[in-house]
Order: sequence, then structure tokens, then C-alpha cells
Amino acid sequence: MASDQPRQFGEYLRSLRSTSKLSLRDVEGQTGVSNAFLSQIESGKVKKPSPTMLDKLARLYRVPYATLMERAGHPVPKTSSGTEPQKTPLGPISRREEQALLAYLAFLRSQGGTRPGKRLYRSRKEKPT
Repeated sequence: MASDQPRQFGEYLRSLRSTSKLSLRDVEGQTGVSNAFLSQIESGKVKKPSPTMLDKLARLYRVPYATLMERAGHPVPKTSSGTEPQKTPLGPISRREEQALLAYLAFLRSQGGTRPGKRLYRSRKEKPT
């Protein structure tokens, strides 16, 4: 495992949490994982969180469990090429595209544009022209 992998994994988890508009305490309340431990994971102090914990976080953040396992440094079965893009409702996307989408979604949410379950416009009449 590369020495910067825990830090990169922690940054990835932090971006997922930020995109979901959740605090560490919110995540703790929904997963049962202590906010102090979550903070240590996000800062890279915890090198390899348990698969059970990763399963809870994957469900909360709505990301594939295998993605979190791989990014945390756990072994996961590979596809035939081992480098196939992740499949999503948008079609296959690369890791770089995933990061760009997460960043853009965080921006939209910071502007009050979207949140899970919230529509962009109330009716067709309110759409900007």
C-alpha cells in the first residue's frame, strides 16, 4: 500500500460526506461509527478501516462497496482487465470523472441548487428563461 493511500482515501470519504451535506455526527448517527474514528479515517491516521465499516459507509454515501474496499487498500476481485470504469446510471465513468462529478455536485449543493430529494424548480413556470 502506498504511503499516501490512507490520506487519499480519507480525502475521498470527506468529499463523499461533504457532497452528502452530512457532518461527522450525522454519519455517526446513521452508521453507528464514532465521529472521532471517522475523523481519523478522513485525516489518514487510520490506514485500513474494516470491511464492515466500509459497508456501512458505502450504503450511506450510495457508492459501490467494492469501490471503498479497493480505495481503502483491501483486496477485491478484479474484472478481466482490472481497469474497467465504474458502472453508474450515467454509464461507465472513470475515477477522475467520478471526482469531477462529486466536486460539481458539492458546488451545486453549496449554491442551494440541489439536495437529495429536492427539485431544482417548483414548476415549469419558475424555470429561468
